[in-house]
Amino acid sequence: QVQLVESGGGLVQPGGSLRLSCAASGRTFSSGTMGWFRQAPGKEREFVAGLKWLSGTTRYASSVKGRFTISRDNAKNTMFLQMNSLKPEDTGVYYCTWGPNLGGTAISTSPALFGSWGQGTQVTVSS
Repeated sequence: QVQLVESGGGLVQPGGSLRLSCAASGRTFSSGTMGWFRQAPGKEREFVAGLKWLSGTTRYASSVKGRFTISRDNAKNTMFLQMNSLKPEDTGVYYCTWGPNLGGTAISTSPALFGSWGQGTQVTVSS
């Protein structure tokens, strides 16, 4: 079992930045894929970014590409999501997640293929 704990959400003005963190534990987490999803009120949970821990391969949703950066600190078993140029439509609860690797460089965008989830952290972009 992989345990995940997020931190770093908050209220920010449009155009601002936030960095989310996700601390991972469990003996198998480094062999899988970690990611960030978000969910706005009344909407389905959507993929934001993913990272294969061992290879460092990344994938981004088109809506955040060029503004968000997913990264990891191997020594601290922590994943980050640096969010710049934030927009009101980025508002939602952000969830850290882990799942087993798919083949090759593939990273799933379906929440159904990720088995472990953090508790979520609220991000609100508003003036």
